[in-house]
Amino acid sequence: MITTKGLRKTFKGGVDAVRGLDLHVGEGECVGLLGPNGAGKTTTMRMLTTLLTPTAGTATVAGHDLLTDPHGVRTRIGHVSQGGGLSQFGQVGEDLELHAMLYGLTRERARARIEEVLDRLELTDLRTRPGITLSGGRRRRFDLAFGLVHEPVLLFLDEPTTGLDPQSRANLWEHIRTLGITVLLTTHYLDEADALCDRIVIVDHGRVVAEGTPAALKTGGRTLDQVFLDITGRSLREETAA
Repeated sequence: MITTKGLRKTFKGGVDAVRGLDLHVGEGECVGLLGPNGAGKTTTMRMLTTLLTPTAGTATVAGHDLLTDPHGVRTRIGHVSQGGGLSQFGQVGEDLELHAMLYGLTRERARARIEEVLDRLELTDLRTRPGITLSGGRRRRFDLAFGLVHEPVLLFLDEPTTGLDPQSRANLWEHIRTLGITVLLTTHYLDEADALCDRIVIVDHGRVVAEGTPAALKTGGRTLDQVFLDITGRSLREETAA
């Protein structure tokens, strides 16, 4: 679903946000991008969703070349940004219908698809509510509905649970697990990546520094030697995976 080679983004002033990123995401995978603030996660996602033009490198996204066919990329992806897409005062159902029709769905198909998505996300009873009246967890589920309503094959989630309480986070995790499509997400939460992702790619200073399954990354590190003394003062040595 995603293949990049040497992907790079340099901003004015010579700031290298992404420095030759190689990334592969297979069909049906959920892959997490982890790293500190400024590591290049959001810049990478904005390039892959056609919101930024790469400075160098190549990429294929959902079967379309990122540089020569950005329109083809946009027709097949969904994107849930950090800020979300809900208006403050419009009815959320009307916002969703407009969003779906902008992607080319007929009004009839848009309404049918909205029913499917809202039922799946347990939001059907809230479709006539203004966005400003919704809780943070419900707003974020509606943001997810915006990313899904036009039936994408690939979904980008940029820090999907930032600012949510633990119960709302757990609820959103359950919905993400059952999407059944390819997902690339960024997160700062290690427990979130562990719970949702088939693979994790760790980036720092615009480069991939480690990648693998959550289990492999947790068990494949260095070892830590711990030394304890028993009641007689003798040394008891224990070696534990870091």
